[in-house]
Amino acid sequence: MTPALVAVVALAIVFDYINGFHDTANAIATSVATRALHPRQAILMAAVFNFVGAFAGTAVAKTIGAGLVDEGTTTQTVIIAALLGAIAWNLFTWYLGLPSSSSHALIGGLLGATLVASGSGAFKWDGIVGKVLVPMISSPLIGFAVAFLLMLALYWTFRNAKRKPMARIFRRLQVVSAGYMAFSHGSNDAQKTMGIITLALFTAGVIPTNDVPVWVIVVAATALSLGTAVGGWRIMHTMGHRVVELEPVNGFAAETTAATILITTAHLGMPVSTTHVISSAIMGVGSARGPKGVRWGVARRILLAWVITIPAAGAGAALTWFILHTFGMG
Repeated sequence: MTPALVAVVALAIVFDYINGFHDTANAIATSVATRALHPRQAILMAAVFNFVGAFAGTAVAKTIGAGLVDEGTTTQTVIIAALLGAIAWNLFTWYLGLPSSSSHALIGGLLGATLVASGSGAFKWDGIVGKVLVPMISSPLIGFAVAFLLMLALYWTFRNAKRKPMARIFRRLQVVSAGYMAFSHGSNDAQKTMGIITLALFTAGVIPTNDVPVWVIVVAATALSLGTAVGGWRIMHTMGHRVVELEPVNGFAAETTAATILITTAHLGMPVSTTHVISSAIMGVGSARGPKGVRWGVARRILLAWVITIPAAGAGAALTWFILHTFGMG
């Protein structure tokens, strides 16, 4: 492999690792907040299920690697710039404790670097609209609505149950839903790194097709699970405590809803945001208590991060490409 390709693979692994600790909260914040799991137990379980989930398919990887931009115009410099833009945005939002989308940061980085390198003519608009923009809007709305309705159904079903026995039951059930959430997170998020590495290998002529090599799956799964094992406590605090005060039944409803949506979209090759889906599901279960069930001031900060992630990561990647290009790297 060329030095540029080695740099791409190394940066992709770094991005995947950061994605793991940045998005740990997606899988386990609700379980920790409700005390269904001790933080160390939750992180270990999330790391294991993230790793296993990464082997569930490659549809999202193929979207990232071949469905958004013309591979013929993609250089190693474009991919390096895309990864650096995404990494910078992830670290910035992690520092602020904002649960932004690693998926959309990478997509924004790829689109921003491609735009300045080759122009918008290199965009595959059908893929961008159908696989990114439509799911980006619809998946949080579906997550909110389904979690809201599921929470109402659970409240009605257990309306005569005593609070403490019901909490014990759902605390046990939440261990299962947390594992389900971690598995779905791995099935969705690890594939982004698989896709970007595969794109780099294909454009460099190392592999003949855009099919994901087995070693790439193993590397992406390992990096994501190791990052998850580190934990992202800043974002976990926001997700688990600052948006909604969660009880075990709420955590179970939110995790089950979000995991089901993520498994479905991953199968369809849609790189949706795990963060968007679980955040909206948490807001949905909180809203089932009434308008005061959600701290909407915190929710607005999260929504702002959602809106600006793609353009912000894209701008960072575009600037990085210009710098690299100025120094003769592409």
